[in-house]
Amino acid sequence: MTNRPFRSALYIPGSKDRALDKARGLSVDAILFDLEDAVAPDEKVAARHTLKEALYQGGYGNRYRIVRINALDTEWGRDDAAEVLEMDCDAILLPKVNSPADVDALVEIVGEMKIWAMMETPLGVINAAAIAAHPSVEGFVLGTNDLAKDLNTRKAARREPLLYSLQACLLAAKAHGVIAIDGVYNAFKDEAGLAEECEQGRDMGFDGKSLIHPAQVDIANAAFAPTEAEIDLARRQIAAFDEAMKAGQGVAVVDGRIVENLHIVTARATLAKADAIAALDH
Repeated sequence: MTNRPFRSALYIPGSKDRALDKARGLSVDAILFDLEDAVAPDEKVAARHTLKEALYQGGYGNRYRIVRINALDTEWGRDDAAEVLEMDCDAILLPKVNSPADVDALVEIVGEMKIWAMMETPLGVINAAAIAAHPSVEGFVLGTNDLAKDLNTRKAARREPLLYSLQACLLAAKAHGVIAIDGVYNAFKDEAGLAEECEQGRDMGFDGKSLIHPAQVDIANAAFAPTEAEIDLARRQIAAFDEAMKAGQGVAVVDGRIVENLHIVTARATLAKADAIAALDH
């Protein structure tokens, strides 16, 4: 999973046939098929069957398919989980994960299926490292709206009230090899604001951005992909370092900067990610 692109992860209502069909033609890296917030209570049972049929029909290519269920303490959660076992998807997304015990409860239903955790509660942030260490957990999705509500924060520049929570989850994910997807940007018509927040998340180290509208996809894909300049630099660093090693030197110099082995690890990861994006057949 290290090099698999997760630049964009788009929420799609599991109850809407039209949206489920449209998703087949979008250039997203992952789809978050939603049975929770995007589905009204009186549609939740029917949504399972609508989504199951759409996934059975296929057509989603190499997009990573994640189904978000309702929380297990709701009247729909456990039945959602059992139904997802019969869906053609890659992973299941559990809302409001507070501790590894919540993951354990889901494992009892879905067995070896890969689990993603919504990190959207104060307790979940406090326990982020333990959640990321759970052997069934493959990814985090930050639920910044719910988290902001529970923390009683106010909107501020550069998401300052949420920075600790974002970084705590990110540190936990990186420590345990878990994919980390940043939270949504609500103003889907504000392209400049989305681009700025995507760049912030990318610079922090997130693997991609969760999205609420197809219009946000291209901006997220561009922000979380290596630029041509980064790819060129990575290639030159590797070439220079190889030459230095042949000459018996432990470091190289590129553009006036020292290049050591740690920089080569990053450079190779950059090229691997670029190759993976190029190979992804949308």
